[in-house]
Amino acid sequence: MVVKVTTRSRPHLPACAGAGRAPRHGRVRRHLLAGLAAAAITLAGCSSPTSGGSASGTGGHAKVSLRFQVNTGRGTPVLRHWRLSCQPSGGSQADVATACTALLKLKNPFAPRPAGVACPMILLSNKKIVVTGTWFGTRVHRVVVDGGCDMALFSKLDKLFG
Repeated sequence: MVVKVTTRSRPHLPACAGAGRAPRHGRVRRHLLAGLAAAAITLAGCSSPTSGGSASGTGGHAKVSLRFQVNTGRGTPVLRHWRLSCQPSGGSQADVATACTALLKLKNPFAPRPAGVACPMILLSNKKIVVTGTWFGTRVHRVVVDGGCDMALFSKLDKLFG
């Protein structure tokens, strides 16, 4: 069965503003301008130098953008903290270029440990370095402890930023 619907045979539909009429040019223009304004604001926010993953002062995104915090356990005050961006270099470290060179020599330092690796339960201190940010496009959230499987990485980071 085929039903032919015409504009006169739709009394059961709700009466919407502008239903059955061509849109007004003013309304179309306002919607178009609002969409363009929203797009411009979004694009401006993506390219601002203060956005999360960019290097300080360059306006471009760094390949490495990390935040480091040293503490002695959950709920304890932060002992030291710093930011580091590499390629292009930036951050709160005293010698950013040297820090970036040393950090980039490490082979994927913040990758999770493979499953089944047995680590010694030796802790040299109760210090921890919490690393967050991005490493060549990969999100990083890693707690590096002073001992166990992290002993070598902790030593390198502590010497680099200590």
